Parts: sequence; C-alpha cells; structure tokens
Amino acid sequence: MTTTYEYIMDKTRIVSLLPSATEIVAALGAQDRLIGRSHECDYPPGIEALPICTAARIDPGATSREIDDAVKHALRDALAIYDVFEDQLRELSPQLVVTQDQCDVCAVALRDVETAVSSLSGRKVDIVSLHPNDLNAVYRDITTVGAAIGASSAAQALVAELKSRTAAIAETTTALATPSVACIEWTDPLMAAGNWVPELVKLAGGRDVFGRVGQHAPWIEWDALQNADPDIIVFMPCGFDLQRCRHETSLLAQRPEWKELSAVKSGRVFVTDGNSYFNRPGPRLIDSLEIFAEIFHPASFSFGHEIAAGGSAWSCYCA
Repeated sequence: MTTTYEYIMDKTRIVSLLPSATEIVAALGAQDRLIGRSHECDYPPGIEALPICTAARIDPGATSREIDDAVKHALRDALAIYDVFEDQLRELSPQLVVTQDQCDVCAVALRDVETAVSSLSGRKVDIVSLHPNDLNAVYRDITTVGAAIGASSAAQALVAELKSRTAAIAETTTALATPSVACIEWTDPLMAAGNWVPELVKLAGGRDVFGRVGQHAPWIEWDALQNADPDIIVFMPCGFDLQRCRHETSLLAQRPEWKELSAVKSGRVFVTDGNSYFNRPGPRLIDSLEIFAEIFHPASFSFGHEIAAGGSAWSCYCA
C-alpha cells in the first residue's frame, strides 16, 4: 500500500468507495476504468452493475432517531459504521482506491480502507483520500482525482465548467432579494446542513440562518428553528431520496408548532433528493446550486430540476 501517488496514464483498475468520487471519475471520462464501488454508489447509470465492496452496519430503513442513536453508539464505542469487503478487493485487484477522510458517518473511514488495502499483500495499491468541506475543496478533489487517473486536462476543463455555471447564477442573484433559509440535513434530532451547503445558499441568493461555510453540520433545537423563523425551509436529509425526505418532513410537520412557521404559512417549505445532490460533494453540487436558485427565485431561474417541470430533484412540500 502507498499513499504517495505515482500517477501514470495506464491506471485502469479503480475502486471507488465514495459516491461523489464515482461521479468525479465518470465525469472525467474514466467510468470504464471503475471495477468496484461502494454500496451507495448509484450514479451515473451503469455503475450499479459493478461489484459492491462495502456495506452499512446500520439499517438504513430504521427511523431517523434509531439511525442517529446507532451512529452515536458506534462512534462512542469506536466501532465501524461500514464494512469493507477485503475478499472482494483482493479478487478485483485494484491499482487505485478512492475514498474520503472527511466524515466517518457519511462513508467508509479512511483507516478501515487502509486496513483492507494492507491485506492485499504483494500488490501495489494507491489510495486517494478526498476531504471536501467547501466548493474550493471539491474543485481541488476533482483535480486530485484527475491527476491520479491521468486525466488532469479533463479535470481542469470540468472545474472550469462548474465555476462558469456557478458564476452565471451568482451574477444574477446579486440583484435579487435575499430570503432567509434553513437547510435541514436531519430531522430527528434536528440538524442543519453545513460544509458547502451555506456557500451554495449564498451563491443562489439566500442567507443561511444556521450553517457556516466549511464547518460541519450543526445540531439545532426546535425552538432555534422557531426563533429564526426563516422565509424558506429546505429539507435534504443525508442519505435519503426525495420520497424518504417527504416522509421525514411529514413526521416533523405533525408538531403543533409547525403551522406557526412563516415558511409553512407562505408555502415555502421544500423537499429534495439530498442523497443525489446536496449530500454529494461532486459535480452535481452545481446542480444543487441550480435547485436552490429555482427554489429561492422561481421567477428568475428554471433549470428543470423540479418535479413539476419534469425533473426529479425537488418539490414543494404542501400538507
């Protein structure tokens, strides 16, 4: 095993243990080099046919509270939240494994990947570990992956394209009103979104009332949401698709205080496919920015992500 990368053009056997990394590799034109994936990697189409190299130890079908309790128990006792299939890695014999060291809750921990790779005795395997916490870090990760797979030019072009799309939206929103926004990443207990999400909110012409750029998602109390009383609430539970997001929001909406929130009264509560967009620090974060722009300023932006417009990423929560 080595983490001192010797980047060569003929790397052809890549295992990605991170959904956003899988999307980056594919966006750089190297999807055909992927030979294995994590259990969460599901995009772009065709990825699902690859062998799975990880599994979650926590039941994703459990309630939000049960998942949170299980995660906190595992972290408290220094237990792994995910398994890495060493036998599968040994059989696949990758030359490069892409993972992350930003969040042990969101994906396989780097230490577990290093342990698994170290078991591949006699085989030289490079590990690229990504650490995204804001947009610039995401761009840096794209460049890092590009260098690792001999696609630096493609990485530079992709970053330039993403920055161009971002700048076009930011330029328009500078002349628009700035609604206050609460981005909810978990519902029981309540957690607001952090890292790159507050940055996306600002670029889309909003003001995040809880999150701070580059900082981990903060836990919040219900009365904090009431006191902030944002103009807009956007739900994006980590790891949940649009249908599950709508379900989680419906449970929170049963609280008696729910109807007193200004966003609820004005019909500006929204549910999203956070798993595919906001929770993945890869190329589709700029799609996430477009989603925010559509939500915050519907008269100025229409990218087609809304269900009502034929998309599948978000909809208004009306209950």
